[in-house]
Amino acid sequence: MKLFQDIKNNKAIYKNIWIVTFPIILQNILDAAVNSVDVLMLNSVGQSAISAVSLANSLVGIFFMFLYGIGTGIAMLAAQYYGKGDYKTIEIVEGIGLKFSLAIAALGMLACLIIPGTLMHIYTSDAELIGLGEKYLMFIAPGLIFWAVSAVYTSILRCIGKVSTSTILEAVALISNVILNAVFIFGLLGAPKLGVVGVALATTLSRLIQFIGCVIASMGDAKVKLTFRTMFERHKLLEKDFFTMALPAIANDMVWALAFSAYSGILGHMDSDAVAAYSIVNVIRNLGCVMCYGIGAAAGIIVGQVLGRGNREEGIKTAHILLRLAVITGIIGGLIVLAIIPFALKKASLTDAALDYLKFMLLINTYYISGTSVNTCLIGGIFRAGGDSKFGFKCDTIDMWCYAVPLGLISAFVLKLPVKVVYFLLCTDEFVKWPWVLKHFYSHKWANDITRDEVD
Repeated sequence: MKLFQDIKNNKAIYKNIWIVTFPIILQNILDAAVNSVDVLMLNSVGQSAISAVSLANSLVGIFFMFLYGIGTGIAMLAAQYYGKGDYKTIEIVEGIGLKFSLAIAALGMLACLIIPGTLMHIYTSDAELIGLGEKYLMFIAPGLIFWAVSAVYTSILRCIGKVSTSTILEAVALISNVILNAVFIFGLLGAPKLGVVGVALATTLSRLIQFIGCVIASMGDAKVKLTFRTMFERHKLLEKDFFTMALPAIANDMVWALAFSAYSGILGHMDSDAVAAYSIVNVIRNLGCVMCYGIGAAAGIIVGQVLGRGNREEGIKTAHILLRLAVITGIIGGLIVLAIIPFALKKASLTDAALDYLKFMLLINTYYISGTSVNTCLIGGIFRAGGDSKFGFKCDTIDMWCYAVPLGLISAFVLKLPVKVVYFLLCTDEFVKWPWVLKHFYSHKWANDITRDEVD
């Protein structure tokens, strides 16, 4: 009843949250659905194919978190300048984001093309998985360039109130990915059956299609174009803001991504059945997190726009509402995972040992998602909306690299504890940092207007 009364008293805020959040949640649902379809298709190829793609995607996930960090970093600036009505500065911010994202994409592409085997050795010593993973990384490498450009532009679109356009562009890419996966995995329409190579090729082509869509969408947008001209311009004050506020956000996401990559490596060196189970768990957890991630992304945009208008009190009020919604969506996400467990156990083509791991890991995620939801909303959304990205970077660095990763390594390779115990211990990371995260939120020190009147 209290929630309904709160909605009644703050109709305008909830309406704005709904307008921004719904397309993002829809996009997350599509993304999670595509990943699920990928696993179902690879299920017909075999457990090794699922495991190899999962481990290779741990590397791709690091690149994705780089892009996500750059996207949220530029959103910190773009959302507030949109609240101020300054489109010229937003286009400059876009150029700064493109400069960094393309540089990272080029490095990632070269690494996947030149040393794919070395990269796979980080996660497993299984020769079969390494061989499959090498092929996957080499064919996905070119798509990183297209993905880098699209990630920046769609982030800008969200910040300037064109969330629906961003969602449509992502939906086109994801639907293309499903269709192309089917073609290349099963050999439809006269195409050869390519297995894991087909998955990578489908991803690259779908990102090319998305890039073309971004160019077309930009042609019809009179306010903020997808332009590479601003990449080569110098704007010292804005670049300084990017370095001081956006880079800690990027570093934060990298710390987070590398830690989860380390989790995969720990499990990968313990038991091949655990890797297979973990790869399916990641897909199902993403299904449970679609609303959580939607609230987190919307929080960064909405609160940033309000703070950019100079309305600090309304920004704080909106943030409190978003936190309440994050708690609710975390609970709902856990229930979604719980409902999927019987279906997953029935359909997964895994060994009995892997199925046992799968059931245990999914049960852990029925409550683990709540921790993810709250932290994503606060660290990845609200704090960054006010330019406070350093707190999250420090918090996640200490939590994951001074606590969770060492705990996982010691429990797995020194104490030699069972896989289930190691996984349970790794999944305490989200809750350990709650006291500090919540204390920082209620201090309201994060609520700042970071816009400038002069940007040159």
